[in-house]
Amino acid sequence: MRISVVGTGYVGLVTGACLAEIGHEVVCTDSDTEKIKTLESGGIPIYEPGLENVIPKARKLNRLSFRVNAVEAVSAGDAIFICVGTPPLPNGDADLSAIDHVARLIATESTSPKLVVEKSTVPARTGQELKRALSVYARRSSVTFHVASNPEFLREGTAVEDFLHPDRIVVGVESESAERQLKEIYQPVLDRKFNCPVHLKSCPDGPAPQWLVTTINSAELIKHASNSFLALKISYANMVADLAEKLGADIDEVVRAMGLDPRIGRSFLSAGLGFGGFCLPKDLQAFVHLAERSGVDFGMLREAEKINKQRIDRCIEKLRGALWVLRGKQIAVLGLAFKPNTDDIRFAPAIDLVNRLLSEGAHVRAYDPQAMERSRATLSQIEYAHSANDAARDADALLIATEWDEFRALDWPRIRDVMARPLVIDGRNLLSPAEMRKLGFEYRAFGRPD
Repeated sequence: MRISVVGTGYVGLVTGACLAEIGHEVVCTDSDTEKIKTLESGGIPIYEPGLENVIPKARKLNRLSFRVNAVEAVSAGDAIFICVGTPPLPNGDADLSAIDHVARLIATESTSPKLVVEKSTVPARTGQELKRALSVYARRSSVTFHVASNPEFLREGTAVEDFLHPDRIVVGVESESAERQLKEIYQPVLDRKFNCPVHLKSCPDGPAPQWLVTTINSAELIKHASNSFLALKISYANMVADLAEKLGADIDEVVRAMGLDPRIGRSFLSAGLGFGGFCLPKDLQAFVHLAERSGVDFGMLREAEKINKQRIDRCIEKLRGALWVLRGKQIAVLGLAFKPNTDDIRFAPAIDLVNRLLSEGAHVRAYDPQAMERSRATLSQIEYAHSANDAARDADALLIATEWDEFRALDWPRIRDVMARPLVIDGRNLLSPAEMRKLGFEYRAFGRPD
């Protein structure tokens, strides 16, 4: 099938590349012309494992192309996936202006029937507004549009694998034609009939993904409800971690036992600096505002958001408790991305943490395997290290802010020897307290006895 993808951020680029991987002819466009020029020249503007293999392969097979001219891109597809950003407005609502702009483009430039698919995360009933906008903007045209919602459940760092081997595919439709087209698009994934990209260690041979057909409103609600529940689990773990510290319990032991209950599960029960990134904070806020406008009390999620915002305060308290005064102290920060295996720093707890340290008068030297270039524009007043060892040099304390695997495997005795004071504040509970203390570190974490 011929498919157009509007927006080449994390979702759009992965979606376009993976649709081409499974056999479709895909054209991608973006309002950021420099990004498209980078892609046309063979570059990849984001770090997402797997794209470095999937994109060149799809381009070599002439299945994937990039166009600066959005009109050409939209005209090329029988189905158009909208993957533009929906950033938060000052009041927490989602900014849907980019979707409205794409709707106008599709309506005024299409000369053949189109399936218009919402892939961006949007509040419930956006699909109905999209239908209305297409009708209004195309009032002088006889072209037929079908609107569908196909929420994404991609995790940055494993997005390519998540797209090709999902646990479920949700489609919100209002016509059999739209459902039929979407099923045709995803049939290779449902049947697992495509060659596994070389970057994947193995292709899962378990059950095929669940194909879930819902109304458009339900599909939109599913995405926000899912992300908000994940945020709730993280904040719950952090709330219990604070109590565990007071009572001398170990949060890792607590959540490990909780997670063995199949009704609860271990995933996302992680204490530390809290959640960040462009999805959970934004989607949580948008979900709360949607509920409030609908007259439903979502105070539970307000509390989850409040707990998450307090995590930076808790980390600073731990640091101040050890160092007494932060002004003038040299602090090493390991990790700037909001999670490992990505270079995304949007709403990253590490960025807020560094800004707090700077406001306290501390000197910061940071290291991240992938996110330092993106951080320079936001954090221009800190020093960037070439390695974790370099970051730790002469540091009065070292903070772990992102759980990169390479931080777990560092030569910690060497780091201890280059630090002015061997103090580690583990914001991700990444390391073993017993091992770190055995190595001679002062070690503090979240929800673990000091």
